[in-house]
Amino acid sequence: MTDPAIPDPSAGPQHDIVAGGSMRTGRFVVPGVGPVVESEFASVSVDLDHEGNSVRLRIEDLRTGRVRHLDALELEAVVWLPEGHLTQLLDPSSDRWRG
Repeated sequence: MTDPAIPDPSAGPQHDIVAGGSMRTGRFVVPGVGPVVESEFASVSVDLDHEGNSVRLRIEDLRTGRVRHLDALELEAVVWLPEGHLTQLLDPSSDRWRG
């Protein structure tokens, strides 16, 4: 019999995901990192940063440790990007693989 307080390692790590003011338990929980969004291609933590003049979204690439802050205007610009522009941003050979 398994203890419900001990997560099943075959299910992967667990992260608490906060969305819209309610708490949902996601598949991944890493204390001190925050909610994690990941796929087979990327793993990032997301959080709200209240340190600046306005609230910003803090995104950290968990593989490299690189951090980017996006304000409301930058996030809105991502929403309005034409499909081709977003596809170009997703191409790792355009920026990430340069030496």
